[in-house]
Amino acid sequence: MLMTNKNNSTFDPAAFLAHAGLGRKIIDVKPNQTFFVQGDPADSVFYLQSGRAKLTVVSQNGKEATITLLSAGDFVGEESLAAVAGLRLSSATAVDACIALKIGREEMIRVMHEEHEFSDLFMKFLLARSMRTQADLVDQLFNSSEKRLARILLLMAEFGKPGEPETFIPPITQETLAEMIGTTRSRVSFFMNRFRKLGFISYNGRIQVHKSLLNVVLLDQLPEHNSEKPPILSNAQSLPVRPTMDSPLRAARANMTPARWHSNRAQEPA
Repeated sequence: MLMTNKNNSTFDPAAFLAHAGLGRKIIDVKPNQTFFVQGDPADSVFYLQSGRAKLTVVSQNGKEATITLLSAGDFVGEESLAAVAGLRLSSATAVDACIALKIGREEMIRVMHEEHEFSDLFMKFLLARSMRTQADLVDQLFNSSEKRLARILLLMAEFGKPGEPETFIPPITQETLAEMIGTTRSRVSFFMNRFRKLGFISYNGRIQVHKSLLNVVLLDQLPEHNSEKPPILSNAQSLPVRPTMDSPLRAARANMTPARWHSNRAQEPA
């Protein structure tokens, strides 16, 4: 008796992520619309088919910070796969129009257990996300805010990803950029103007990132000295010390013994 394979068809992860089906559906998300909000039940994972999104958290005192930016091919909401489903730890919001596949928690767990090609793909994504998080931490600890801004702009333009970079980054405010690199909006404005004058970026309705900006991150090539540090003054240029009204009195007190100082202080007029 011949044995036949119950399932002659092979699983295609790309087809699974491209189409709706049991436990998954395709959704359209408009700019500034949320995929989910911090504190919502973590019951699904989203696969971004097109568009850009951002991941943000809000502290107990109401301060919001942007954790990372998401682009096509990224998963978001993977915390729903924990052993015990909990609440969302962050909020995911569309930066521009997005199309995403929403996969229910049960379906996501099933396909990861049954289809090794998909679990391999998802594991590679998690490792890449972990490496990106570590790189963000190192960047925050050791690099200047100007260099951190250059790195964020390159990531948004998708330099380093397979294929040609986008060069044009999605709409983003200077406040959001300041949150991501840990500085003020005024400093971001200063650096952006500096990058434009040096030919690293250009403005034409949208921000376009040029390949020359890679030199700032990879080769640390910025003309002049660090623009974040004030120039060191020589002795001849040192700032004058502003005299105070009681400088002579303080100079005299410096040479007094404690007993004599207190004796003279008692004789001073109130």
